[in-house]
Amino acid sequence: MKSGFIAIIGRPNAGKSTLLNALVEQKIAIVTPTAQTTRNNIQGIRTEEDCQFIFIDTPGIHKPKHQLGSNLNRYAYNAMQDVDVVYWIVDASEQYGNGDAYVLEKLKASHAKVFLIVNKIDLLEKNELMECLIEWEKRYQFIEIIPISALKQHNLKTLLAVTKNHLEEGVQYFPANMKSDHPQSFMFKELIREKIIFQTKEEIPHSVAVIIEKFVDKKEVLVIDALIIVERKSQKPIIIGKNGSMIKTIGINTRKDLELMFGKNVYLNLFVRVEENWRNKENKLKDLGYNEFE
Repeated sequence: MKSGFIAIIGRPNAGKSTLLNALVEQKIAIVTPTAQTTRNNIQGIRTEEDCQFIFIDTPGIHKPKHQLGSNLNRYAYNAMQDVDVVYWIVDASEQYGNGDAYVLEKLKASHAKVFLIVNKIDLLEKNELMECLIEWEKRYQFIEIIPISALKQHNLKTLLAVTKNHLEEGVQYFPANMKSDHPQSFMFKELIREKIIFQTKEEIPHSVAVIIEKFVDKKEVLVIDALIIVERKSQKPIIIGKNGSMIKTIGINTRKDLELMFGKNVYLNLFVRVEENWRNKENKLKDLGYNEFE
């Protein structure tokens, strides 16, 4: 059996998490229109009869404005090390810019085996796509250049087949039915954060974190107590909403996803606490799991 580790890197909103979910055929990474939604390296697993792919989804590489942002970039840089293949996913509908040039220099320095994954090809006409691919070929000698649409799941079979050719014979690292190495509590808090991002739009998405304080998985019901952390007093009433309307909506939408995922009733209790300027405090980042590097 072949097996190997593949890091998925790129700028915010390039489609990394959408690609990961499509490749493992299950939602294990939250997806929103908001940049820097992914905050951890999320490991997804796809097992075929003769190959196991271990994908590492990373936070979008960006110019950091606080300590949390710097830590997220480090997650992405660390993921480039000691993997068999790096997928650099770029948005075909966006012009090449300084951010892309910055990522390319990082990749050159890493000496990694880099596949350029040109995503969102469904947004381009055929001639536009050809021009885009020609321009990318001039910038670097990539191991492979593969155009895809992660959202529409176009050309993913080709991507997997080509990737398999670059993997070595090895061991099966995870059980065949395992889709992610993260514990259930990780998905609980990520789903809550996803619903907060969708409901609050641009008001507070980057200022919020979630802690699962307790969960009990019974035969017919899942009981979860979760704490939502914000960094300013003014943000707490936004999360709660008038007469509790916002936090109620967040809870309802999260429960729907969890009940579909686990096939049982879910009781979700949400609480809100202010932790001033938590994104710039190393001790708070450590408590929330945003400064641990392997």
